[in-house]
Amino acid sequence: MIVNLNRYYIVGIFAFFLICCSNKISVSDPNNPEPKQSDQLPIQNVLNTKKLVLNPSYLKSDSTNLTLPQALKVDGKFQNIKPSELIGLYKSMGLLSRILFEDDKDGNPTKPIPLDTQKVKDLKQISIGQVEITRLGHSSILLRNATSIWLIDPVFSERASPVTFAGPKRFHEVPLDYQNLKKIEGIIISHDHYDHLDEKTIRELHTKVNYFAVPEGIGAILKEWGVDSSKIHEFVWWDQMNLGSLTITSAPAQHFSGRSLFGRMETLWCGWSIQSGKNKIFYTGDGGYQKEFKLIGEVLGPFDLALIEAGAYDKDWPYHHMTPEQSIQAFIDLKAKAMMPVHNGTFDLAFHPWYDPFEKIYSIAGKKNIPLVLPLMGKSFTLDNIPKPTLWWKNLN
Repeated sequence: MIVNLNRYYIVGIFAFFLICCSNKISVSDPNNPEPKQSDQLPIQNVLNTKKLVLNPSYLKSDSTNLTLPQALKVDGKFQNIKPSELIGLYKSMGLLSRILFEDDKDGNPTKPIPLDTQKVKDLKQISIGQVEITRLGHSSILLRNATSIWLIDPVFSERASPVTFAGPKRFHEVPLDYQNLKKIEGIIISHDHYDHLDEKTIRELHTKVNYFAVPEGIGAILKEWGVDSSKIHEFVWWDQMNLGSLTITSAPAQHFSGRSLFGRMETLWCGWSIQSGKNKIFYTGDGGYQKEFKLIGEVLGPFDLALIEAGAYDKDWPYHHMTPEQSIQAFIDLKAKAMMPVHNGTFDLAFHPWYDPFEKIYSIAGKKNIPLVLPLMGKSFTLDNIPKPTLWWKNLN
């Protein structure tokens, strides 16, 4: 007896690709808890080869013996910093059993999600020195400064899925008529999963875009979709580039990649430091908790805002997505001024209630006096005027 057939279709596609696309699941190995020395480079080597501009206060410390973890490939597959192991058939079958028989408690809102819908023609001019952030759903962000528009992980399709007839479906419309954007300076992609790299969206927008900042390996995918190779800039961890009005630096993440049964782990996954003038934000991308968040904060910070993954967590993939408690710890490690949880509120990608990340993050942040940003989807704010959290997710089930 299948308890919830809808959950089978919604989560099943996601779980299928979790199982098939990740030939290695990151886990702690008590016999090898730290990366090998060969997995890291002395910081001076990084500075010399990458022309990396670091936090000045960090450079004042004794950095002679400091190292930065590198993105390595083994047999053509990118590796996480933590050791990895195969997911295994037994665990795969247990996951499928949960999909088929576990009760879907509030996986989707039963009432419409409130939106602050905007029109491109009504977007106000941004003052010099300011940065405006607009959450468009899930991990999709519109970033604007006085001269340009950027998009982070834009996914505007109805489903985050390899097919149009099944897979996680949007809870809400995109709160912006993005098709009417006339010029986009750049798009930043964290990794190649369907809820972060959307073919339909890229095909719609790429002719308007000057730059694509992507992890290594994703350029080939973009070229297949018609993106001019001159626009594509691939990064490995700690690469830093000045692209238009932004300085963009990639950072380590604890995740995986793959869009099909083939090409698993062949593209990299990244977090991103994004700087516009004196304003700087950090986006974790997807990934489990990692001690490198503290290093990232020390090396690339300070940050005015941290966009931190908080959603799609589960006991069966504890090293791919952070629990709310871990998301809060990541924020503390990064030492940002304010936290905005992302990777939630748009798609049903796990077994927890859709509002669970908001409830738990809001509760923990309140106890720890953490400045939290929880805007309506589509609501814009500037980094010099961060709003108080709104409890918009309440009473929607």
